[in-house]
Amino acid sequence: MKKSFVEQQDKPLTLLGFDFGMKSIGVAVGQTVTREARPLMALRANAGVPDWKEVAQIIEEWRPDVLVVGIPLNMDGTEQSVTKAARKFVKCLEQRFGLPVCQTDERLTTVEARARLFDEGGFRSIKKAAVDAMAAKLILEGWMKEGE
Repeated sequence: MKKSFVEQQDKPLTLLGFDFGMKSIGVAVGQTVTREARPLMALRANAGVPDWKEVAQIIEEWRPDVLVVGIPLNMDGTEQSVTKAARKFVKCLEQRFGLPVCQTDERLTTVEARARLFDEGGFRSIKKAAVDAMAAKLILEGWMKEGE
């Protein structure tokens, strides 16, 4: 699904962002009015597969119009071993929930998430779940601001 779909909408949209990982998947919610997002949580994953009931609960609660998934790439833009699993996660989201799913480059979001959390609360604030949720927030905000 192209980002142009979102730009063509006449109404504000609610978005859910995902920072895909093999053991944990960060989740954030955002909207297109201010193009801002906030971290929600991190879901446990087993080899990249979350508890789909938990994902369904989040989707039911937030009723997003679009889902955005960060796709992990190497620094040179090539795919890495986890990229294939992230793309499979995208396909599963599409099939299970029937919502538009966009993919975006997520390089360096975890590094930036750690830095922001450290700035906000020092070393003690850098917990895995918080980092993953913050990375999902950054993925979502970055995607909304692409092409400005």
